Amino acid sequence: MTLPTKEQQTELEAAAFRRLLSHLSNRPDVQNIDLMNLAGFCRNCLSNWYLDAANEKGLDLTKDESREIVYGMPYDEWKAKNQLEASAAQQQAFEKNRPQE
Repeated sequence: MTLPTKEQQTELEAAAFRRLLSHLSNRPDVQNIDLMNLAGFCRNCLSNWYLDAANEKGLDLTKDESREIVYGMPYDEWKAKNQLEASAAQQQAFEKNRPQE
């Protein structure tokens, strides 16, 4: 097995990230709370990680801008179009599984 170079690894990781964003964009029915309850992260987490990476590189990116990159549109627009009210069961599961930071 030939391991990728650092540059190739970065390119592969970027391609995988773009594919994840595309997949999430095509599945707006998957609610953030469900992602959090099942996987421990959601679109907001991705946008926060993106923002953290930008800040580490000295880029002047805002939270709203990083969310727009992840959501493919302004966050408030995405919420209005796609976000449903969380059920009591979803909220209860979230409280049980909430990440401890």
